[in-house]
Amino acid sequence: MALSNDIVLRPRFKIEIPQYNEVILSDFKNAKTMQSDFIVSVIDEHVFIKLPKAKQTYWSPQLHLEITAIDDHTSRIYGLFGPSPTVWTLFMFLHFLVAGTFIGFAIWAYSNWTLEQDYTIQFSIVLFMIILWIALYFAGSIGKASSIKEMHLLNDFMNEVLKKKSLNYRTN
Repeated sequence: MALSNDIVLRPRFKIEIPQYNEVILSDFKNAKTMQSDFIVSVIDEHVFIKLPKAKQTYWSPQLHLEITAIDDHTSRIYGLFGPSPTVWTLFMFLHFLVAGTFIGFAIWAYSNWTLEQDYTIQFSIVLFMIILWIALYFAGSIGKASSIKEMHLLNDFMNEVLKKKSLNYRTN
């Protein structure tokens, strides 16, 4: 699995498997009861794999698989590695908050500039938002880098359930 793209914070992949999707989903349901190293949740065509609470950290990833049938003999698996939905929602909320503040103060600074009034405070806040945006990006990158080992554990477990030693991944 290639995780070398540094810009992508939530790596994705796509696999085609020569098995019907119901068979794959039942394999994951069986794996749920046969081991205790991972928490496996199967809902409709979606499989969520994550570490138990005792082994989780703030940036611990989870693997979301969507298993769809192409025909009676082939299935396509869409995979997504990412932090827990709570962490991701907070992370995106902070990005939107910074973006909204940036836009608001940029408009205010431009208005003051065109009216030939002092715009130092507004421009300073715009610059601070840029620095904060960059800091959020690096925080996400550090979180991803610190969880690569766990991502590989999730990937190995998925491969074990799928009974495949090496799969051809196509990252999106």
